[in-house]
Parts: sequence; structure tokens; C-alpha cells
Amino acid sequence: MDLVRIEGRTSREVVDSVERAVRDGRAAPGDVLPSVRALAAQLRISPATVAAAYRDLRIRGILTSEVGKHTRISPRPPLVNRTAGTVPAGARDLSDGNPDPKFMPSITRVTRTVSFGQYGYNSPTMLPGLVEQAGVQFGGLDVTEEQLCLASGAMDGVERVLSAWLRPGDQVLVEDPCYTGVLDLVRSCGLSAVPVAVDERGLKPDSLRAALSGTTAALVLTPRAQNPTGAAIDGQRAAELATVLQRHRDVLVVENDHMGPMAGSDFCTLTRGRRRWAVIRSVSKSLGPDLRLAFLAGDPMTIGRVEGRQRLGSGWVSHILQQIVVELSNDPAVQDMTGRAERAYRTRRETLLAELSAHGVAAAGRSGLNVMIPVLEEATTLRSLQDRGWLLRAGEPHRLASPPFVRVTTATLEPEEAAVLATAIAETIHPQRRTRSV
Repeated sequence: MDLVRIEGRTSREVVDSVERAVRDGRAAPGDVLPSVRALAAQLRISPATVAAAYRDLRIRGILTSEVGKHTRISPRPPLVNRTAGTVPAGARDLSDGNPDPKFMPSITRVTRTVSFGQYGYNSPTMLPGLVEQAGVQFGGLDVTEEQLCLASGAMDGVERVLSAWLRPGDQVLVEDPCYTGVLDLVRSCGLSAVPVAVDERGLKPDSLRAALSGTTAALVLTPRAQNPTGAAIDGQRAAELATVLQRHRDVLVVENDHMGPMAGSDFCTLTRGRRRWAVIRSVSKSLGPDLRLAFLAGDPMTIGRVEGRQRLGSGWVSHILQQIVVELSNDPAVQDMTGRAERAYRTRRETLLAELSAHGVAAAGRSGLNVMIPVLEEATTLRSLQDRGWLLRAGEPHRLASPPFVRVTTATLEPEEAAVLATAIAETIHPQRRTRSV
């Protein structure tokens, strides 16, 4: 087993050496590092020095380790690698998680007609038009203006809420499997991710009950359009989960409702009656990923902390972006396009599920843009499908304790393509069935 080559005499030098290896591509996600004692002997330094370096690297999310197992480079360490990924020639890329560009409105057209004002340091951080829209977005939560603010995208909102209450070492319950960005963020903040199993209706109550403890600080979940499973919490499941959470009143509940009304399912929340909570809703899937804006609703103290910390750094979300979002959201043509997009996404997702079912392939995807397909071995499945011209995503970066799977982003998958893809998937994961049919 190849180990990452490390240099240094101090803990800081060891940290820098590992980070350089990751940044330069000499150390890849999953690569094994030497044990503390082995590296100390190799570098002729104290084991305590190596242990301190490894601890710092784990807190920063560069390394992962478990008792009795190897220390490895994290699946997606928070370091920029300038090596650009490439899509193989001729491959149909269904791995990226993006919405269909055909359903994104023209920002150029809006910027030609809107009049942008000048705003100073003491201006309100949220335009009145967006306050009004936020009130509509979160109408079911009965929030006041002091319970609303903006973030630069959904994950910026999640990070700001967690940072408002948590400290390195705190336990955060996450869906398993879950969006890779959540796992990466939790790890990079030095927090401890605790898995909670998910089925097609979201978090499993028994798994949530087992995961909760007196040291649990927060729960991060996606109530609908869950990535990668497509799970969506319904009213009955929400009631069951709320009952489990009642005994843990101080746990911060963060709902990343990133897709909002475009998810293709109703919004059922676990935040009612909570002391600390936040719901985040982005415009990325409806108006475009490059519009880095998300609405954030929460209890007054959480919103106060988030907005207060934001003012010390970035200050506010650009009023130019805010004005563009206001104009786009109020445009009847854009509203019509959003409705067509939601219907198209639903049709594309459900068509693939139906085709897979016809081939006897188990899959999940109640809402959103993704379909999850359980497999025995991810890498082999992905290589075989790539040879057939289909590029899908591995489940490994999404998983903590859940079994293997591959993910299909159906956002651009036309219904006529679904049959071809389903056949390729079936022949890949059930080759014996194809053999018997010949």
C-alpha cells in the first residue's frame, strides 16, 4: 500500500507538507498516511509532534481517521486543486448535479432594463422587494422581518448558521448518504459528522433516535430534493421526527431546502417550536447557480448572530444581485419558465425510475434532480457505464456508513434517453439476466 510522502521537523511543517501534497495532486483523496509512530520514526521527531499535526489536519478536514483504521486524505479536502476535470469524449455527462441551462432565464436581458441604485455602508442589507419575496417564500413558517436575512448561496447559509452556534469538536447529525458539500463543510469546520440513515421519506426516526445524544449540537437535513437520494419528508414522517426531537430541545435544526418549490414535493418542516433553527432556500436551481443568493429564515437569535457576523466580513449580499433576483422573480415569463422546469424535472426523473423498474433495477428519487441506484461495487459499475457512453457519479463521497450506490442527475435527461440509459444500467448491474435472455 503506497503511503503519502511527508517531510518536516515541526508540527506546522508536517501540516504544510501534507497540504502541499494534496494541493499539487501528489496525494489523492483516500490515500493512506503513515501511522503516528511510523512517521515519527521516519522523520526522527516526537510522536507527539506528529499527533499534533494530524489533529490539526483532521480539524481542517484534510484527514479522516477512525479508531483501528488507517488515517487517510479526506474524500474532498478543502484545498484548491487547479487540475481541471474532463468529460471523456463522446460521454453523456449525468454526474454534475446542475439544473438544465435551457430553463435558466436571461440575466443579460434583465440587466439591460433594470435601474441599479447606489448603496452605502449604512444602507439596509436587504432590499424591500426581497423582504417581500422572503415573506412569501417562508409564508408557512410565520416569520417576521427580524427572522430573515440573506446568504451567498445555500451552503454559505449552512456554514454561517453552524458557525453561529458550534465550535470545533461538536457533533453534527447528517443524513447518510447526504450532499457532499455538507460532509466537506462539517469536516472543514472541525465538527464531528454523525450519520443518520435515510429512506425515500427522509431521515429514519429510529436512526435519528439512536444518533441523538447529550452531546449532539446540530442536525442538518434536506427536507425535499435530497441529494443524492431524492428523498422528501412527508407530513407523517415530519411528525414522527419532531416527536423524536422533542426531548432534545437545544439541538440546532438546519434545513437546507435548496430547491424550494421546484423540488416537486411539498415542504414539511421539523423547525416548528424549536429554540434554535434555520431554513435556507436558494435561487440557484430556479434562476441560475451563478446568482449566489439564498433566503435564510430562523429564530431571532440565530438570524442576529448570522447577520452580525456577516457584517464583520463580506458585509451583505450585493444589492446588484438582489435587484436582479427581484426583477427575475417578478417577471411573468420567468415564472412561467420556472413552472415548466418543475414539470420537466418531475417527468425526467419519473421516466427514468419507471424504465429502471421495468428492468428490475431498484432505484430511489421521489423529488429533485437526482436518482440513486444501489450497486454492489461503485467503481466497476461506473467504468462499465462510461465504456457505454454514460458518465454517472459515485456514491462514495456522499456516504458515511450507508451501502454503495451510483447517482444519476436527471435534470437534462430527455425521456427518450431514459430507456437507453436504463438498459445500460440493467445490463451492467445484472449481466446474468442479459445472458439468459439471449
